Amino acid sequence: MKLLRYGARGHEKPGILDRHHVIRDLSGVIDDIAGPTLLPESLERLRHIDVESLPVVCAEERIGPCVGQIGKFICIGLNYADHAAESKLPVPGEPVVFGKWTSAVVGPNDDVRIPRGSQKTDWEVELGVVIGKSGAYIDEADALGHVAGYCVVNDVSEREYQIERGGTWDKGKGCDTFGPIGPWLVTADEVPDPQRLHLWLEVDGKRYQNGSTSTMIFNVAQIVSYLSRFMSLQPGDVISTGTPPGVGMGQKPEPVYLRAGQMIRLGIEGLGEQQQRTVAA
Repeated sequence: MKLLRYGARGHEKPGILDRHHVIRDLSGVIDDIAGPTLLPESLERLRHIDVESLPVVCAEERIGPCVGQIGKFICIGLNYADHAAESKLPVPGEPVVFGKWTSAVVGPNDDVRIPRGSQKTDWEVELGVVIGKSGAYIDEADALGHVAGYCVVNDVSEREYQIERGGTWDKGKGCDTFGPIGPWLVTADEVPDPQRLHLWLEVDGKRYQNGSTSTMIFNVAQIVSYLSRFMSLQPGDVISTGTPPGVGMGQKPEPVYLRAGQMIRLGIEGLGEQQQRTVAA
């Protein structure tokens, strides 16, 4: 299933994509794509709905973040060896963990705001993992059973704030609009191998990132198991799993950063595409 949320910001309704790629309204069936809806038994009930009988949603409706009421937005840094190399950083021995504030979350096609005074706002296409079954100290062999589905994430990052301003990475990662997610939450049964997905990103029509989740240092199962040692994972938590090479910071001979008035397009095989316009905050 491809689940989504549509409508005005803060008033999104649940939806589902039918086999003709038409959005159908789920608000008569569930309250939201969030929390209890993501439990395995809840998703199983949704699979038995006659989708074609649901009301059609206007194609002009805004698509919102594909998960509502996100509890934790957890990110993994330097999870592709070639991205670590372009960042001039060693390959980590354990996953690098940081957080995005949930106030950064926006829809897949909403504007990305360049923070006031920013000179180094960057892009990062990433595979998002949405937890559907809670757990702590999860065995790696069982980890994928805790995943409700997958989505596209743009881990927008301000590199000066992240690297040059002291403290942790978080201050450069959690600015408002720095977490576009969606368009769809594609349930795990439709993604037989999350380590064989092509992902890409373009700015103003130029392709900068063109990679595969097969080159992750730590795979999805390892990441879910690892994180569960330090925190319980709960339905609706989102994990962003790192980016392949091609970020602006790594461009040669000089880094390339975002400015207002540009267009970002990105996508992951089978999970849909995003498109964001950059604007001044």
